[in-house]
Amino acid sequence: MTGPEDSTPEDRTIGRRALFATGAATALTLGTVSFASAAPGGESGGAPAERTRVVAGTLPPGTPDFVYLPVEVPRGVREIAVSYTYEKATVPAGTQNNALDIGIFDERGTELGGRGFRGWSGGARTEFFIRADAATPGYIPGPVRAGTWHIVLGPYTVAPQGLPYTVTITLKSGERGTTPKPVYPPPRAKGRGRAWYRGDCHLHSWYSDGKRTPAEIAALARAAGLDFINTSDHNTHASHPAWEGLWGDDLLILTGEEITTRNGHVLALGTDPGTFVDWRYRARDNRFGRFAREIRRAGGLVVPAHPHATCVGCNWKFGFGEADAVEVWNGPYTPDDEVSLQEWDNTLALAGRSGGSWTPAMGNSDAHRDPDRIGGPQTVVLADDLSREAIQAGLKAGHSYVAESSALSLAFTVSGGRGGHAGIGERLRVARDEPVTVRLDVTGAPGCTAAFVTDQGTLFTAPAGAVEWRTTASYATYVRAEVRHPPLVAGLPGPLAAFTNPVFLGD
Repeated sequence: MTGPEDSTPEDRTIGRRALFATGAATALTLGTVSFASAAPGGESGGAPAERTRVVAGTLPPGTPDFVYLPVEVPRGVREIAVSYTYEKATVPAGTQNNALDIGIFDERGTELGGRGFRGWSGGARTEFFIRADAATPGYIPGPVRAGTWHIVLGPYTVAPQGLPYTVTITLKSGERGTTPKPVYPPPRAKGRGRAWYRGDCHLHSWYSDGKRTPAEIAALARAAGLDFINTSDHNTHASHPAWEGLWGDDLLILTGEEITTRNGHVLALGTDPGTFVDWRYRARDNRFGRFAREIRRAGGLVVPAHPHATCVGCNWKFGFGEADAVEVWNGPYTPDDEVSLQEWDNTLALAGRSGGSWTPAMGNSDAHRDPDRIGGPQTVVLADDLSREAIQAGLKAGHSYVAESSALSLAFTVSGGRGGHAGIGERLRVARDEPVTVRLDVTGAPGCTAAFVTDQGTLFTAPAGAVEWRTTASYATYVRAEVRHPPLVAGLPGPLAAFTNPVFLGD
């Protein structure tokens, strides 16, 4: 194997590096890749302007979640560039094939939740670069300082034959550029005072595995009739400054992240711009509570996403004790959304019986690329203002409903015989046997059916429009509304067009 001190700009170091444990059960570290010193100025400084190393190996089945490749970066480096490839295998039907993610940490280290994170692209890109004045989308611009950097490989799935990979690292020397000062979206838009505001809080740009630019997303959000959006690229905050100039009086842009663990995904909704939340843990590691608290300290909400999605690693395993809300409806309505809806409804029944707290539901598009429809679905929240604080307060209180588009609107109230009334997410305090009137007004849902759902199940249905029903607190601990399209399969419920958070009944 060629030693790094003897290499030229065209040399390639190829070899399998021995694996050894870092002390954590879920990570391994490869042997260190070393480069000769490189002075600023390229050849005139006495060192080549560009040096490259190549590392190849095979990860066996059962490899830990994260494999770190240390890279000794000398002084005088202007840019680090990384590319990688891996091989697919021939596998039997029903067996997961190879999938390998990638990212990088700088000389500040790989400590969980530490400051060393410099970017992540998952499996969306085969190469990236970082320098002071620019970086590949998903990565953080900034100086390439001397020290031990770590390329992180994430073997998402490994075939029985193993996962052969090759990583190519290139260091370029020369004068450093200037890191631009980030400009972040403001926390408030003009708004309409206390009103119902429409938003989509689960969106992906080309800063992770999406195909749309922030400008394209902002334009589509406005076209969809949205008042606010939340940025939620996978495992990176790199897009937070990329929305400069895209907000306006009519569009509030919140910053966040989709934290993509191996045991489920969670939205950090409306965190302080520039906040990074780590994802390198499983439910068995007992770390989620720590990072949920980090999200809240950064001013965000904790929202488990698509909890019953069928993709590998998507099913939510952390429980809902830390959740401020839960994404019950994700993108086009599918059977896993129906399972999420019914599971969430079960938690309402428990909260209604115990009088304890409950977790509000929301819906988002999870849009990545055409033809994914931004705002399909969207959460419509009653807020005092079009600001981060007010929108988050409305979501956390459950003063919201979910609709398939801005063409559909709901008005849902419950009133008692003595003039009391309650709206979505509230409690109507009435005696157990006092009659109450439930009213739902639906617009923009032709051909749909409206239903009132309680802890006993669906107790009343009618064509969507102006619908009323009478009940008591002894008969219904809570009431919520659903609007559905006709069934696609006889005997099964039709796809949702809209649904509300509940109104609870009783003292």
